[in-house]
Amino acid sequence: MIYVCNIEAMPRQAALLAPKHLISIVGPDEQPPKPPNVPDERHLRVAVHDIAAPKPERVLPARAHIEPLVAFLQAREASEPFEPLLIHCMAGISRSMATALIALCLRAEGREREAGLRLRRAAPHAHPNPLIVALADELLGRRGRLVSALEAMGPGDIVLPAPLVKVEPLD
Repeated sequence: MIYVCNIEAMPRQAALLAPKHLISIVGPDEQPPKPPNVPDERHLRVAVHDIAAPKPERVLPARAHIEPLVAFLQAREASEPFEPLLIHCMAGISRSMATALIALCLRAEGREREAGLRLRRAAPHAHPNPLIVALADELLGRRGRLVSALEAMGPGDIVLPAPLVKVEPLD
């Protein structure tokens, strides 16, 4: 099961959901304390800002950031694919939703569009970061299918604060 929330809700959701894995994908100056119930090796921190083009004093997502993210998700998929995964960014709308889309698509090669539509149904407010999705598409060799899945999702209806999202991977 994949859960997505915002940074404010993360400590509470981590305590309630007891995730086996946690991904914090927020700027370097926004990284939260690790919840006590998540072991260090199961908490991935990706220190990027929510941008898709360079901006002064902001960390643009790059291949060097997304490679460890993809590797973390692949390792989880290989060892404990049905254990809870909690992903958060600042708002629970963009970086975390891009990460959730990547996680859903790992098991859905050739069905990326279906995974994107499943994420849209679960999270009408999702607005996945397009650069993170494009970088993962390239790393996974999906030849544009992750990008197409993002496009098929269409624009999200931004809701703040974003609610907790629960989405089941494709079978």
